[in-house]
Amino acid sequence: MAGPLEQFKIKPLIELPKLGGVDISYTNSALWMTIAVAVVILFLVLGSRQRALVPGRWQSMAEMSYEFVGNMLTDQTGAAGKPYFPFVFTLFMFILAGNLLGMVPYSFTFTSHIIVTFGLAFVVFLGVTVIAFIKHGFHFFSFFVPKGVPAVMLFLLVPIEILSYLIRPVSLSIRLFANMMAGHTMLKVFAGFVIGLGVLGGWAPMALNVVLTGFEVLVAFLQTYVFAVLTCIYLNDALHLEH
Repeated sequence: MAGPLEQFKIKPLIELPKLGGVDISYTNSALWMTIAVAVVILFLVLGSRQRALVPGRWQSMAEMSYEFVGNMLTDQTGAAGKPYFPFVFTLFMFILAGNLLGMVPYSFTFTSHIIVTFGLAFVVFLGVTVIAFIKHGFHFFSFFVPKGVPAVMLFLLVPIEILSYLIRPVSLSIRLFANMMAGHTMLKVFAGFVIGLGVLGGWAPMALNVVLTGFEVLVAFLQTYVFAVLTCIYLNDALHLEH
């Protein structure tokens, strides 16, 4: 039986020649990202094609997801954040689809890879920084100077503020990656106990695995929400420069 970390191994599905020394082969991770995008598009198309006054199940779920992200963005950023709704909504749905698809047997959880979550987090970090510079110019640097602090303390506090800002994409990516990887590893370990203990003793880890599966589904939603709400908070900082 394969080890618990075997499920995270990236495997090339379509070999492509290297581009500038970089392997651009189509992998199982890329495949499941493609599937996640297709699932989100299908979900939204099914939910919006009828546009009935009394919504059905698909339309209700699509509208609920739309309103949930919209309310989250408005609560964190106010009216100034509305132009960025398409990005936040796309980010939320993509991560959620990746997390939930990872619960399907024999699938691949691309959000359990730090390179994927860091890529998403870095796009958020770069985007909000550019927005801050466009909106505030060099006044953006005042964000790193705490208000009401004696000048003598700025030599200590300003570097700390800059470091805490630069570490945002790292903390944002590690939070999602670590939770998804840890949960799937735990499920795999207990699944191994089920096989190892056989029919007589395997029922206990099997029952625990069922409970953990439900917990993992909850974590999938929770970690998606945390990633999205922190994105909204960072966007709010860029728009309003509130400390």
